[in-house]
Amino acid sequence: MSSSGELVDDAQAPVSSATGRPLTKRGEATRRRLLEAAELVFAEQGYHEASIVKITERAGIGLGTFYLYFDSKQAIFEALVLDLNRRVRHSMSESMEGASSRLEAERAGFAGFFRFTAEHPALYRVVREAEFVSPEVLRLHYTRIVEGYEAGLRAAQAAGDVDRALDPQTTAWALMGMGELIGMRFLLWERDADGRPPSELDPVVFAGMTRFIDNALAPRTGAAQGEEQG
Repeated sequence: MSSSGELVDDAQAPVSSATGRPLTKRGEATRRRLLEAAELVFAEQGYHEASIVKITERAGIGLGTFYLYFDSKQAIFEALVLDLNRRVRHSMSESMEGASSRLEAERAGFAGFFRFTAEHPALYRVVREAEFVSPEVLRLHYTRIVEGYEAGLRAAQAAGDVDRALDPQTTAWALMGMGELIGMRFLLWERDADGRPPSELDPVVFAGMTRFIDNALAPRTGAAQGEEQG
């Protein structure tokens, strides 16, 4: 939620907080530099230790220029959450293009998610801090991911690719939660002997996770469904 009290829709063109008008190409580039700097500063120092001065210094942009794009530290934090959300969803959907089945799409989508997470570990810290800084934006972050997920599962059930006895909403939240915690454990927390985080998820971990998902989502035969219901 911005200081004006309204959530910013990431589908809308960015506007200047000073003029209320859509940004020029140059303005969009400056706004992107501020968001990239904010991603680093918030990830390294956390919301409360971060400051507008630190963000503008990292971006190489004058302090006064900041207020042409954002009217407060909270405003750029919320914009960053929505920006990360948009980019992680794009990474997942782009990876899923061309999949021949829902189970194949699941594997590809998670590969896109983990690839983005490895490149942008700030996603975890920023989103978790949003629980306290801006709960509405946190809820929006997860809801936007689940909505597309749920729609895909419903379509796959109709096509016979996914167990029709599963509740799509519950399944979407469960899969998202699993992906987030797997990423936290094996990407965010993992370090090599030199203290460096991995550049990608361990293939063994990924294979184990996708096997679990395949088993959970796979269509059931009539006999198998009868046994489970009985």
